[in-house]
Amino acid sequence: MFVNSDGVRLYVEETGTGEPIVFVHELHSDYREWEAQVRWFSRFYRCVTFNARGYPPSDVPGDPSLYGLPFVVHDIAAVLQGLSISKAHVVGLSMGAYAALHFGLLYPEMARSLVVAGVGSGSPPANRAAWVAESETTAQAYLELGSPAVAEVAARTPTRIHLHRKNPHAFEEFLSHLQEHSAEGKARTILGYQARRPSLEDYKNEFAGLAIPVLLIAGDDDQPCLETTLWLKRTLPNAGLWISPHSGHAVNLEEPAAFNRTVEDFLLAVEHGRWGR
Repeated sequence: MFVNSDGVRLYVEETGTGEPIVFVHELHSDYREWEAQVRWFSRFYRCVTFNARGYPPSDVPGDPSLYGLPFVVHDIAAVLQGLSISKAHVVGLSMGAYAALHFGLLYPEMARSLVVAGVGSGSPPANRAAWVAESETTAQAYLELGSPAVAEVAARTPTRIHLHRKNPHAFEEFLSHLQEHSAEGKARTILGYQARRPSLEDYKNEFAGLAIPVLLIAGDDDQPCLETTLWLKRTLPNAGLWISPHSGHAVNLEEPAAFNRTVEDFLLAVEHGRWGR
């Protein structure tokens, strides 16, 4: 099905019944990379996945200024409103985790809890210039070379090659999906969102006042995210932290069983009033 977010159609799937969970994907994934989570959590939860703008079958707006903040946050709200969901657990990975954190700031009344996994690439102030330059180079590569060629490189970076080592079949599936992405949608997402998003550290005061329960997740080999994840742990007043050993960026793909158990324990603690200081 599709929901409308200020004129942009977003493709949405839902599975199961119960307390709602909305899963927000990362830059190099789409709704299909949450399959292991949907299969697990849909036994007891209403699972919602969707493709971000720029990721077909969702619309691919032609204007790069229609990507990034605040659109990614409003899109989560539009999905929930389109499904008549007033409040949900929000699970985000990387780009989706950045959006989930800001969803907690802009729509606190709609967030039951936040799972923030693999967040922080490009956020440390010392890395900002290099991050913007790298993002612009990647966007240009998508436009010049196309998604299949860029996917071959992007899937084998140091923070992602773990998946190939751990589960070659899952890696090939991930790579296949990545090759199918819209080159124009990815380039506009990178230029309008990745390259332009502010550092999370710019929101120190806002995060210090965020009372929503938060579970932070990181792979211990996900070097671009570890520093910011630890900073968030020190800053967010109601956050816990799980670090997955010998893991890279997409922990939900690399260690689905451990990821699912950890997130489920968190959700149950929140729902039974047992999460917090």
